[in-house]
Amino acid sequence: MKRKIDYLFQRPGSTNWWIKLQAPDKRTEKSLGTPDRRQAEILALPMIAEHKASLLALRPHLETTWRRKYEPGLHNSPDGGRIAATERELSHYDASGKLLRTEPNGAPVMQLVGSPLTLRSVVDAHLTADYSAFGIDDDPAPRRKVTTKNGDDAMLDTYLAHKNITGYYEREARDTWALFRSLCDKPLKDCDRDDGRKLVAHYEAQGLKSGTIEKRVGWLRAAINLAIDEGRLKFNPFAGVVPERNDKMKRLPLSDTDMRTIKRNLSRLGKSDQLLLRTLGATGMRLSEAFEIKGEDKERGVRYCIIGAKTPQSLRRVPFPEVVLPYLPKKITGPLFTRDAADPEGAASKILNRFLDDIGIDDPRKAIHSLRHRAQDRLRAAGCREDVRWAILGHEQETVAAGYGEGFPVPMLKKWIDKIGF
Repeated sequence: MKRKIDYLFQRPGSTNWWIKLQAPDKRTEKSLGTPDRRQAEILALPMIAEHKASLLALRPHLETTWRRKYEPGLHNSPDGGRIAATERELSHYDASGKLLRTEPNGAPVMQLVGSPLTLRSVVDAHLTADYSAFGIDDDPAPRRKVTTKNGDDAMLDTYLAHKNITGYYEREARDTWALFRSLCDKPLKDCDRDDGRKLVAHYEAQGLKSGTIEKRVGWLRAAINLAIDEGRLKFNPFAGVVPERNDKMKRLPLSDTDMRTIKRNLSRLGKSDQLLLRTLGATGMRLSEAFEIKGEDKERGVRYCIIGAKTPQSLRRVPFPEVVLPYLPKKITGPLFTRDAADPEGAASKILNRFLDDIGIDDPRKAIHSLRHRAQDRLRAAGCREDVRWAILGHEQETVAAGYGEGFPVPMLKKWIDKIGF
C-alpha cells in the first residue's frame, strides 16, 4: 500500500506548522503561521493543489501540435509561381497571379513534453495519448510480446532455488533477467561481454550509480557462474562488465546534535518504526539485517539475536543493547519487524529517511545508513579493537578471520555494544 505523503511538519523549537513541497529541481518550505494542525491543513490546501498540478504538468506526456511546411509569408514555388503561407493554409498561385489551389500548411504531429525522455515515459505517453487528430480511432498501444521460458530461464530458476533466494531479491533478480532478455535476443551460449554491457549501458542511461548496477548485474553473474560450475555453460558474459566509477556518495555519520533531534521527534513515528530506529542506532546493523530478527537466544543471561545470513562474513551474534531492551517484547518468538509491502526494507527505508528529512536532517550525505557509520565511530572512540568492532557490525569484506569459530563471548560484545548508545 502506498504511504500517504504528509506535507505538513513542525520544525524543532517552533510551535507553528510548516508546509514542505518537493519538486524535481527545488524544495520549498513555508511557515503556515499557526500551531493549530486543522487550520494549517486548510491553509495548505490551495498550495498543495497548485503543487500537484505543477508536478502533473511536468510528467512526460504527448501533446498535439501543428508542424508547418512553410513559414508564414510569400515563397517562390518550383513551377515559377508563388505560394502565400499563413499559419495553417497554403495558397498556390501561377506566374500570372491566378489561384490554383489551397492546402493545409503542414500537419498535426505528436510532441513529447515534460520531464526528460526515458523508455518508460515514451511508453506511458504512448498509452495515454489522444490520436484522434490523426483520424485514428483504435487504441494504438502495441501488444506486449510474451516471452516463453527456455533453458536459459531454467538456469536462473536453478540458482534462485539453490541459494534459497525469495521475496524482494528474487523479484529483483528476475526483473534484471527479463530486462536483459529484452535487450539481447539470443541464447546465453552465444553471448559475449558486449551483450552484458548492453544491460550496464541501459542502467547507466537511467542514472543509476555503479554500486546499484553492480548489485543487479551480480544476480545474473552469480547464476551463470553456477551454470558454468555444473557444465551447462562455458563463458560468463556478465563478468567484469560494470566499470569502476568513483560515483558512490560518501555517507556522513549522524552527529550528537542529529541524535538529539531524532529523539525529540521520535513520537512522530509509529511504535514499530520507533523500535526499528532505536535498534539500528544502538547496534549499527544494516536495515536489511533488522528484518532478519525472528527470535532470540541467551548466553550467560545476555539476550542476543543472530543476523547477517546474506553473506558468510556478515553472519554474527548481536546482543541487544541496554537502551533497546525496555522496548523489546519479553521474548522474541517471531519476526520483530514486519511490513505489508512487496519490498519491506525499501518501504522502511523511505519512511525513516523521510522522517530525517522532515525533522531538518536533510543533508543528502546523511541517511538511515549513517547510523551504521555513527556506530563505527562511537566504538572506535571508545577504544574498541577492530576485530571486536567487526564482530558487532559484521565484516564489510570477506576475510580469513571472519570464518573462524563462533567469535567473541556475547557478554563481552554486550559490554562494547552499549558504548554506541542512542
